[in-house]
Amino acid sequence: MEDGTPAGLSVEIADADNAPSSSSAASTRKRKSHVLRDAKPKKKKKAKVSRPPRLGYTVEQGEDMLLIISNTNQYDNIWRPKAKGRKKKKILKGKAKVTPAKKKNTVLPKGKATKKPLIKKGELEPTLQHHQEECFDSWGQSLPVEVLVNIFKMVVHQDGAVPFLCRVAKVCHLWNAAAASPALWRSVSVGYCWLEPGKTHLPKTELKIRNTLSWLAQNRFSQVRDFSLNHWKKNVDHVVEVVSQSCPHLRSLKLSYCTGVTEKAFQSLSGSCRSLYSINVQYSEIQVEGLVTFLESYGSQLRQILFTHGPRNDRLLTAISRGCCPELQLLEINTKLDSGYCQLPICIQALQNGCPKLQTFRMLNVIPMPKMTRNWLGSTSGFPLLEELCMATTAVSFMTDQDLTKIVYDSPKLRVLDLRGCSRITAAGLSSLPCEELECLYWGLYFSSNVTVSLSKKGIHLLTQKWSGTLQELDLANQLFSEEDMEIAMGHLAQRTGENPLRSLNLSGTKVTTPALRLVIGQSTALNYLNLSSCRYLPRGLKKLYRGQEEIHQLLDKLE
Repeated sequence: MEDGTPAGLSVEIADADNAPSSSSAASTRKRKSHVLRDAKPKKKKKAKVSRPPRLGYTVEQGEDMLLIISNTNQYDNIWRPKAKGRKKKKILKGKAKVTPAKKKNTVLPKGKATKKPLIKKGELEPTLQHHQEECFDSWGQSLPVEVLVNIFKMVVHQDGAVPFLCRVAKVCHLWNAAAASPALWRSVSVGYCWLEPGKTHLPKTELKIRNTLSWLAQNRFSQVRDFSLNHWKKNVDHVVEVVSQSCPHLRSLKLSYCTGVTEKAFQSLSGSCRSLYSINVQYSEIQVEGLVTFLESYGSQLRQILFTHGPRNDRLLTAISRGCCPELQLLEINTKLDSGYCQLPICIQALQNGCPKLQTFRMLNVIPMPKMTRNWLGSTSGFPLLEELCMATTAVSFMTDQDLTKIVYDSPKLRVLDLRGCSRITAAGLSSLPCEELECLYWGLYFSSNVTVSLSKKGIHLLTQKWSGTLQELDLANQLFSEEDMEIAMGHLAQRTGENPLRSLNLSGTKVTTPALRLVIGQSTALNYLNLSSCRYLPRGLKKLYRGQEEIHQLLDKLE
């Protein structure tokens, strides 16, 4: 070079002039490395995928129809899907959106607050959620009253009018109007409020119960035909009095398991209920004198009387036998199953003279004891219209063929004969009865105590031969007829020409054999009940109860 400086040195000086100093370069490198370390990697943006809006229903294909099933609930918006990313604005129910007015730069004097803009009711627009709730809640209010009445009628027929109608009347005005329909209050059964054993209601509660029943009688019972009161220990006279005053069309009165029924209750019936024809006081403690007085005055309008055997109830039966109820068609006398040995003196001839139109006569678990009266002339017309006679008992029975003949000697229309427990009745005595079209014969032996039964019986084939064309139900439980008699009897049942009417057959505890059983089952096409329990002459596995024609057909296949 011209100035004599070495080339390498000049270049080095030139680089030194143009480059930064060593300390500044080091600090720069540190800052860059620190920035690189602190910098977070950038997230990759996900590609937007357009999704179709969620449907509010699902379509399922059945055998012959399409089912549209909703997928939404009460919290979903069924009108449009919720948009993501929007801010939720709180909207009060029943109030519309109000855009706030622009604030002016004005200073108000102290003590005066800003007035909010007034909104008229007509300008309020219901929100979507409020409208949706109204749609869900108003479906019952849009039904016609006739439809609601028909729906309520089905429930009343199954569960009763009380307390169902009292509860649905509180739903809304429309349901209240439907529940007040007189067509729903034709038959009413009222039970007492549940109470723990050994405790009583407070006086205020008793008064509330009385007032509630009085209000129902005055506002709902105007068309009641049948009224039943169950398990009331107090206020029975008050209830009967209120019902008799408010129910001019009352036809049937039932007092079940009630106590404290006095003469006052029957006096209220005699003054108001001119259409009453049925009184049922079974299992209730009543004043017999009051009921006897009622029968002597208004017994001519009664068609049905049902009562339970008690210490003084023979006076009631005596009043009926004297002719206080000449139009009586049903008479039922029963007793509790745990009452033991119950005898009731009865004069059949006097009862036949006093109740010539009797159609149903039942004495359940009561032992009738023949009694003669002084005024009996000796000639009776029997029960010419009698269709059902029941003398069933679980205790010992002293009824003989002669006693049975005195009752039904002039009853050609007898259809149902229930002699369960009557062990002294014979097949020959039954076959001599005047009824030719008996449909139901119950002659099984069911004892609650140890009672000796005769081991030898004959002549069952006489009954099946006489009534083979009309018998629909036959009960021979624990009747010890011989195998030969049972085979002949079953053969008569199977020889019915045309359609066999037999529907129910109880042979439990008998000596029926396999051939006789196969014969009667094969010919009885309408048989749907068969009891073969405890039949020792049948193979194992077959001695049981069969219900329905399918089970009976399977039994027939096994027998063959």
